[in-house]
Amino acid sequence: METKPPIPLAVLVGIQTPDVDDVALAASLEELGRLVKTLGYEVVGMLSQRREGTGAGLLLGSGKLAELAALTGGTGVVGSMAPLSKSKARQRFESAAETANRAEPEPDAVRKPEFVIVDHELSPSQIRNLERATGAQVLDRTGVIVEIFHRHANTREAKLQVEMARLKYVAPRMRESSAVGGRQQGPGAGESALALDRRKVRDRLSELKDQLEAVQRDSDQRRSARRDQLRVALVGYTNAGKSSLMRALTGSQVLVEDKLFATLDTTVRTLQPETRPRVLVSDTVGFIKQLPHDLVASFRSTLAEALEASLLLFVVDASDPTYEAQLEVSHSVLREIGADVVPSRLVLNKIDRVDAAGRAALMAKHPDAILLSAHAPEDVSALRDTIIGFFEAAMVEDVLVLPYAKLGLIGEVYESARVLSEEHDETGRVLKVRGLPAAITRLRRSLAAR
Repeated sequence: METKPPIPLAVLVGIQTPDVDDVALAASLEELGRLVKTLGYEVVGMLSQRREGTGAGLLLGSGKLAELAALTGGTGVVGSMAPLSKSKARQRFESAAETANRAEPEPDAVRKPEFVIVDHELSPSQIRNLERATGAQVLDRTGVIVEIFHRHANTREAKLQVEMARLKYVAPRMRESSAVGGRQQGPGAGESALALDRRKVRDRLSELKDQLEAVQRDSDQRRSARRDQLRVALVGYTNAGKSSLMRALTGSQVLVEDKLFATLDTTVRTLQPETRPRVLVSDTVGFIKQLPHDLVASFRSTLAEALEASLLLFVVDASDPTYEAQLEVSHSVLREIGADVVPSRLVLNKIDRVDAAGRAALMAKHPDAILLSAHAPEDVSALRDTIIGFFEAAMVEDVLVLPYAKLGLIGEVYESARVLSEEHDETGRVLKVRGLPAAITRLRRSLAAR
C-alpha cells in the first residue's frame, strides 16, 4: 500500500514596522496562514518582531533568529558563503553517514518545519541568509502567492500568465549551486551554469510572451463581441464571496470553495432569470494585499473584464474586521489598470455573520452600500433588481422600422434591446424598443447597411 508523503510543516514570520498596528499584524499573519494552508502546508509555529524596517540582511534580530532556528533545527548563524573544502575521505564518510541516517530514522524523532514563510517580500540575499541560519527553505509572501496561482491555473491563458509571473519572480533569486559550479562545455561554452539558466529563463519568457499575445487576441475578440451588451463585473478581495454571489445571480455551477484563489479564470454567465436585453455577469480573479505587480500585469485580460464593464460590484466580506483595508487593496489594483472610472456599487456580503449593532454601524458608514448574504434568496433578488434598475436608468426608447427584406435582423434586435410593441405596415415591421443608446445606434447602422 502506497503511503502518502507527509504534509510539509511551516513556521510563519511577521515583521511589525511602525506603520503596522497589532490588529493589522494579526490579520496579515492569519491571512498568510490561510495562503500557506491553500498551498497544502501545515502551520506549526508563528513568531513576529518589531523592527524599524524590513531591509536588514537577516530581517530578524539575533534573539528572534535563534528562536526561529530552534524551531527549525538550524544553527541560527549565517556563516561563510564559501563552500567548505573537504578531502575525498571526508566526503565519503559524510555521504555514508547521511545514507545511514536516511535509512534508519529515529522512531521518536520530532519533525522539524521544512519551511519558513515570511509575511513580506524578501531580497535574494535575505532568503539566502535565512536559509543558512534556519536550515529550512524560505519563501516570502510573494513566492507563496505565485505558487498558489501556478497550482490553480486551469485555462491555457491563465497557465501562460502565471508561468510568466513565476519566471520573473524566480529569475533574480537564482543562484549558483556549489555542487555544479564552473563553466559549461560545448554549446554555451564559457557561461557559468547560473548564466546559462538565466538565459534559458529569458528565452522562455520571450516565447511565453508571444504565445500569450496570440491567446489574448482571441480573448479581446470575444470581449469585443460583447461590447454593446449589459455587463456587470464582480470584483474584490479573495474569499469575499464573489463566486458564491456569482452562482446565486446566474444559477451557474461555478467553483465555490473556502480557499484563497480557488479560481483564477474569469467566468462570464447570464443574469438569471434572463432579461431582454440580457445582462452578463463576470467573476474576476480575487485581489490580495501585496499582490505581485507581475501577476497584475500578467492578468491583463482577466482584469480587462472590469475595465470594460458597465457596472462594478465591489464585493466585501462585511464580517472581516479588516474589510476597509481589503477594499482599499481592490480600489488600488483597479486604479492601476484605469478601471476606477467605471461606475460601481459597494456590496457588503456575509452580512448574516454580523450582529445588529455591527449592521447599524456599517449602514451609518456606508449608507449607499448593498447589505446582503449570497445564501439568502431575497437578498440576491434585491441585488438583481438593483442591477436591472441601474441599466434601466440609462436606457432610451426608440422606434425601428424593419423592412420585410431584412427580417433576418429580427434576432439581433431582440438580442440587443427589449421590444415593447410590434406592428406591421406596408414597409415592414415597426418595433418600439427600449435599450442602451449605443445598442440602438448600432442597430440603426445595421438596418441602413444591409
